[in-house]
Amino acid sequence: MIGSLLYMTASQPDIMFSVYLYARFQADPKESHLTAVKRILIYLLGTQNLGIWYPRNNTSFEIIGYSDSDFTESMVDRKSTYGTCKFLGQSLISWSSRK
Repeated sequence: MIGSLLYMTASQPDIMFSVYLYARFQADPKESHLTAVKRILIYLLGTQNLGIWYPRNNTSFEIIGYSDSDFTESMVDRKSTYGTCKFLGQSLISWSSRK
């Protein structure tokens, strides 16, 4: 199941953090990890109609950036995470997430 979800992260970047978090536990999975992976699958089932929209007539060339960070809130390894996304007008052009 994790292998299939890792493949899907190329087209579904919103699940990337969760999938990579549970992929670390493949060697010694617990029942709670299986439950969490099933929740990701249920989320994907409920969001089939969502996607990224790129309008044809994008007349705005304003670049807008957002960032968010979470310092040492991970209970697993106590490491910080942060992410950014950049828009050109209304179109997403770049995003990143790091631990």
